[in-house]
Amino acid sequence: MKRTLRIGLIVLLPLITLSLGWGLGVRYAERQVADMMSQLEFLYQGKTASGTLVHDPEKEVDLALLWGVWRLLQQHYIAPEKLQTTNMLFGATAGLVRALDDPYTSFMTPRENTDFKEGLGGKLHGIGAELTMKDGQVVVVAPLKGSPAQEAGLLPEDIIIEVNGTDISNETLTNVVQRIRGPKGTSVTLTLLRADQPDAFELTIKRADITIPSVEAEVHQTASGAVGVIALNQFGDETVQEVEKALRDLQKEKEPIQGLVIDLRFNGGGYLDGAVELASLFLKQGKVVTVQRREGEPVAHYVNGRPLEAEPPLAVLINAGSASASEIFAGAIQDHKRGTIVGQTSFGKGTVQEVFDLPGGSSLRVTVARWLTPGGKDLSKEGIHPDIEVDRTPEDSAADRDPQLDTAMEWLLEHGQPGTTVEPDTMEKAPLPKQAGKEIESE
Repeated sequence: MKRTLRIGLIVLLPLITLSLGWGLGVRYAERQVADMMSQLEFLYQGKTASGTLVHDPEKEVDLALLWGVWRLLQQHYIAPEKLQTTNMLFGATAGLVRALDDPYTSFMTPRENTDFKEGLGGKLHGIGAELTMKDGQVVVVAPLKGSPAQEAGLLPEDIIIEVNGTDISNETLTNVVQRIRGPKGTSVTLTLLRADQPDAFELTIKRADITIPSVEAEVHQTASGAVGVIALNQFGDETVQEVEKALRDLQKEKEPIQGLVIDLRFNGGGYLDGAVELASLFLKQGKVVTVQRREGEPVAHYVNGRPLEAEPPLAVLINAGSASASEIFAGAIQDHKRGTIVGQTSFGKGTVQEVFDLPGGSSLRVTVARWLTPGGKDLSKEGIHPDIEVDRTPEDSAADRDPQLDTAMEWLLEHGQPGTTVEPDTMEKAPLPKQAGKEIESE
């Protein structure tokens, strides 16, 4: 009996051990799966261990998900020749930035970075239009003056839904821009939505090499006197110096000008420094714009103390294509009651971007602040509303009529008086000029 019991135990013991081991193994595997699912859920939710904002991503964020996906692609993707490390790294980085859902914060590859800098320098290729992302759609800020886009009839607030028949609704702004660009002399067809048209329509535009003059000046002679007009197409490196030269040339005219029009229509922005310096030509003292960052006290940018000796009566033209630095200048002139704003409500681009150059020629463009006019108006919420609202229809443009400019000149000749700023006792004293660093905007 004892022998039989021993034999039974010998036979059953391995089975019992195996059963226990199997049960423990199953529970261990289940726990591993649960832990893995918990980790994946944790990763997808984007939380840290403490549930707070990440301060040191390298230590606080587990990138196992990213590396796991990368390995799976290496092992299983049907076209391994497409697994190019640099492109995948750029794509992952761009996706990280795009997740913020901020159209003005973007990662730029070396090629995109070069194109961006050339644009600010006045050299572009393509159709010549400022674009942005607005409510998930690619929207025209403004066609550049004299560009193929303007000649073809592209307008501010047009929404691009297709490029050469391809739906771009799920593409990034950068991808859409690359689709639109192409060799000089070739054409691109845009499918557009426009507020005053019930159906989508197509517009074919011939690509060209585009050099944008920052500043154009001329004198308009009328029966009541002469008016100087200076058109600013963008705020670039030399814009203020070009404006000063244009003003000197206008002063050399035989007949003195009775007023000055600064035309900022279709001006999509540029360097913040340029807006501050331009305002400094027309304001004797005071604040031009306030930059409000995430932390710390708002930083005010004041005039630089180099105003024009003469104070010509001033009118500023704006429309829906006036954005960013254009709005800063117009807002400062309006709030200080230095001139009259004529035209249509501006685009409403009231945030500051700073560009960080990265190794290898790429860069990161980050929204770091919002700006407020001297009177405290948030440009991103309101834009600039003109003192005198005047429309210019496509029919006006086609017929070479400009009721906005006509209204501005009439106002200057009838009501213009030498410009004055707000009384000194209501103005803040200007500290030493502050540098605006690399805060820029140009889409």
